[in-house]
Amino acid sequence: MAEALKDMYTEEFLKGFASRVKRAHAAFDEERFMEAIMDAEWAELELKGRIRKISQVLGTLLPDDYPEALGILFAIQDQCEGFPYLFFPDFVEVFGQAPEHEAISLHALEQFTKRSTAEFAIRPFLIRSPEAMMKQMLEWAKSDDHHVRRLASEGCRPRLPWGQAIQQFKQEPSPIFEVLEVLKADDSLYVRKSVANNLNDIAKDHPEQVIATAKRWCGLSPETDWIIRHGCRTLLRNGEPEVMALFGYEDIADNLTAAAIEVDRHRVRIGELVNMTYSFTVEKQLKLRMEYAIDFIKKRGISRKKFLLSDRVFTAGESITKERIHNWKDLTTRIHYPGVHRIVLLANGTEIAHTDMELIK
Repeated sequence: MAEALKDMYTEEFLKGFASRVKRAHAAFDEERFMEAIMDAEWAELELKGRIRKISQVLGTLLPDDYPEALGILFAIQDQCEGFPYLFFPDFVEVFGQAPEHEAISLHALEQFTKRSTAEFAIRPFLIRSPEAMMKQMLEWAKSDDHHVRRLASEGCRPRLPWGQAIQQFKQEPSPIFEVLEVLKADDSLYVRKSVANNLNDIAKDHPEQVIATAKRWCGLSPETDWIIRHGCRTLLRNGEPEVMALFGYEDIADNLTAAAIEVDRHRVRIGELVNMTYSFTVEKQLKLRMEYAIDFIKKRGISRKKFLLSDRVFTAGESITKERIHNWKDLTTRIHYPGVHRIVLLANGTEIAHTDMELIK
């Protein structure tokens, strides 16, 4: 089993960090730091809880003067690079939000994001002062450092995973587009992925704005084309007609024949594997996004989940017969319930065949 991310904060790691702080600030009490961190509740804390715990303990043991405390972290930041040091920007989020500290806090986030990421820590600042912070994001979008440019996009994503949602941007994302315009052809894949993920976030609330942006950006550069394709992935999965057409997926009317999808048995227990066979014939050359979808029975109603089979250009006369195994075991993200489940075969978002299967305990 893969090691949980939270387990990166070992006793050895924490002692190593404490010794670096001690060298920069002789008054730092390494023993109290370790005792306060690895107390009775430590084992039960998840990743974000452990990050916050380290930040809070640092706040009790570093000088009360916030700029002075930051100066100590600045002194050791080059020795503290990588994902585990998310507590550097988190320290800013916890202790640096007072208006009189805004300038030094933003400077700190700009520096710390180069060594881990400040995408979570910037969000309370954005929520409190969106207009002022988005001006800062525009400045960061023009930075020479790709980590800082990524922060400009990643930090204002409306639905950042693990991060606090920015409700005002979920309702009105226009300020975000000003930043993304600056980054739409960035030469860093790290930045381009963030821009695409931001677009995908926005598409869940304002698909029409993302579609309009994709149409405007289409063909500007290979980098921009990659962004809009990745940024429209949810709209593609949803079979949004304008997006399908934008990326060359035609109407399949009368161009697919002999479509079928079958399962090797129609009564299956939760946790078992099922072998599915799907087939179809292409009458003319077509770019097809082939998927299967399952209408999962939930506690309340039905929820459809799609699974990609292939996405390519099929030649005229090509006949396909392939198999796919589906695992019906429970997941942390999906619990199965007994009942008859509908399984459908989709081509460019259009249902072309279906079958049923009963799931039992």
